[in-house]
Amino acid sequence: MTSLLDLAPVIPVVVIEDVETAVPMARALVSGGLPVIEVTLRTSVALEAIGRIAAEVPGAVVGAGTVRTGADVEASLKAGASFLVSPGATPSLVDAMLAGGAPFLAGAATASEVMALAERGLKELKFFPAEAAGGRPYLKSLAGPLPDVRFCPTGGIRPDTAADYLALPNVGCVGGTWLTPADALAAGDWARVEALAAEAAALR
Repeated sequence: MTSLLDLAPVIPVVVIEDVETAVPMARALVSGGLPVIEVTLRTSVALEAIGRIAAEVPGAVVGAGTVRTGADVEASLKAGASFLVSPGATPSLVDAMLAGGAPFLAGAATASEVMALAERGLKELKFFPAEAAGGRPYLKSLAGPLPDVRFCPTGGIRPDTAADYLALPNVGCVGGTWLTPADALAAGDWARVEALAAEAAALR
């Protein structure tokens, strides 16, 4: 199976307030060249949105983000998520994600956290919160002692900094919220979402 980190240069990190926007938003992202979509579990409609995208948007690889508990893992997979992303990684959460059987990106922000996850065989991780935790200089410094670990940095990354992250040897893709601005979702401006996706897809 192709790694999540290699499917697209940018993973849109999406907060969905109105479930009716989920399918047209996902279609616009896929049409723009970004098939991997992370729907965060921050709203009451997130699980329904994941289910709709999974069922109605061909080509979309939809996953659940902000996964924090074993119950989140179970509910996300039941809803139709094909991958999971967590902001951090407690032992019990990692156990649950491993048991779930779906690909996942466990969150880490320090060398010790990265090493602990690598000890469990996890070599593809989310680096979060990227900018607040040291950004590109920090990730670059991890590449020397931990060359076998790759990251999807997320948190504070912008269109003008994404390419610099992607240039790092240990970064496979980045996560970003700029692809689906709240005003574009509220207005149903899918052409704008598709255009933003196309620009991001061209970064690699």
